[in-house]
Amino acid sequence: MLIAGTVIADPETVIPDGAVVVEGETIAAVGEAEPLREAYPDHERRDLDIVAPGLIGGHVHSVQSLGRGIADDAALLDWLFDAVLPMEAAMDADATRAAAELGYLECLESGTTTVVDHLSVNHAAEAFEAAIETGIRARLGKVLMDKESPDGLIEDTDAALAESESLIRKYHDAADGRVRYAVTPRFAVSCTEECLRGCRDLADRHDGVTIHTHASENEDEIAAVEKETGMRNVLWLDEVGLTGPDVTLAHCVHTDEAEREVLADTDTVVTHCPSSNMKLASGIAPVQDYLDRGVTVAIGNDGPPCNNTLDPFTEMRQASLLGKVDARDPTRLPAPTVLEMATVNGARAAGFDRLGALREGQRADVIGITTDRTRATPLHDPLSHLVYAAHGDDVVFTMVDGRVRYDDGEHVGIDADAVRERATRHATRVVEEAGIETTEL
Repeated sequence: MLIAGTVIADPETVIPDGAVVVEGETIAAVGEAEPLREAYPDHERRDLDIVAPGLIGGHVHSVQSLGRGIADDAALLDWLFDAVLPMEAAMDADATRAAAELGYLECLESGTTTVVDHLSVNHAAEAFEAAIETGIRARLGKVLMDKESPDGLIEDTDAALAESESLIRKYHDAADGRVRYAVTPRFAVSCTEECLRGCRDLADRHDGVTIHTHASENEDEIAAVEKETGMRNVLWLDEVGLTGPDVTLAHCVHTDEAEREVLADTDTVVTHCPSSNMKLASGIAPVQDYLDRGVTVAIGNDGPPCNNTLDPFTEMRQASLLGKVDARDPTRLPAPTVLEMATVNGARAAGFDRLGALREGQRADVIGITTDRTRATPLHDPLSHLVYAAHGDDVVFTMVDGRVRYDDGEHVGIDADAVRERATRHATRVVEEAGIETTEL
């Protein structure tokens, strides 16, 4: 396929009348449109307004999709233990499958082609099957919680690690390598030292398996970890082996000098979740400081109950604006830097090579954005538009691994209406069983 339009190949390269040629699962060529049309006369053609790399959700919770709007205006630990965890505990296999499918469809139709997904304790296999079926690229894992957790989610440490290993053997590198595994302890508050060290051992035993957890999102969380261990959160995670180039830590809002040095020295990846951090009043992550130290920072939405959307364009805009107001400096986190965080850096968080830019030899993850919107007029700078003005519902084309997954408002190969119906039905039951009060329309 030859996909033509204004091509934003990477944060530094915009081709006004460009094209991307896809052959199989790979990008064969990128450049000016007319020479490529002449060189590839027999390829199927698609004309779009803006053509860009697929965006990468460096930290999402697909299975929390059933909880959108159930826990607004609450502090993090209250939000988690009073609403979100009870909801997860009430979810059976069918509900988990519906939630994951719903989350992945929202991502695909919003321009996210790859997710680093933090699942739940139970029924993780259903999310893997959903990722395979919907066609999204995913790094995901079963959550481990062996202390300080509600009934239905707390597990025996050895049993949790054993189930994780079983899932690795079944799903790591599934779907021709499009679906990969991350060992996923929830966070230090809900995991014993034995569990955290076991996660490192498990990842080390399996080539290409990474680690994904939360860290230093909230001051109460940090205080709880320090009270138990005598160490701040990131230093404790480093002590038990959960730092390094194969580790993605979500949030890292509150870190001191020693912790930032550890993140930089160990080449640990951080995922910034600006909307979630604002909505839960967690604080402002020191993103520019991390970048200045050479820390790789990706961007994530977090989960629908604390965002309440999986729109990656919203997160790019919020990341840039929050960084500027935090520094009182309008030059901080400019559009190219933020796009790099959402693409190239996201590829690091997800642990996929040849991903994050439109270049020859890269994986063919491509999105198309319409500019047939009033807020796209005038369009002086396509890259600026992508970061500051575009929305997820401007996406009209999503390709993952060379296969079209979303096209002109329709998901390809999956009945989106049926997914939404199942998700709504399961959400009503799960929220009621969890005892969460909602406002019915």
